Amino acid sequence: MSPGEDSVGVTVAVTDHAAERFRQRVAARAGELDPRPEIIGRVARAWAAGRISEKPPDARGKAPRGALYVADLVDRDVIFVVRHDRRRGEVVVKTLWERRRLGIPRVPRRFTDALKDDRPSGLRY
Repeated sequence: MSPGEDSVGVTVAVTDHAAERFRQRVAARAGELDPRPEIIGRVARAWAAGRISEKPPDARGKAPRGALYVADLVDRDVIFVVRHDRRRGEVVVKTLWERRRLGIPRVPRRFTDALKDDRPSGLRY
């Protein structure tokens, strides 16, 4: 896909897996509990800027059929793996990769696990 091709008018959706990966690995800048709005904004801006590739960032891996890679404008190491339905003008964010940093997540797991805890904050047992 060439830069700018189909860059206008895409609707962006985010899978639960992609939201969880973002929450664990990237740390939202907006500080919201649900990272989906931030992911949607980042992908939409990067898509409009033409930061789309058909080649996976990891040359060792084989690209999944139909996957596109959208490079984030905010954090240049973050690559969103998406599926694009050209006919409908929709992009679904499936997961994300980080180019260089393969170490520990930026957000410790205890914080992301605490978000899953459905007990009221005063009830710890």
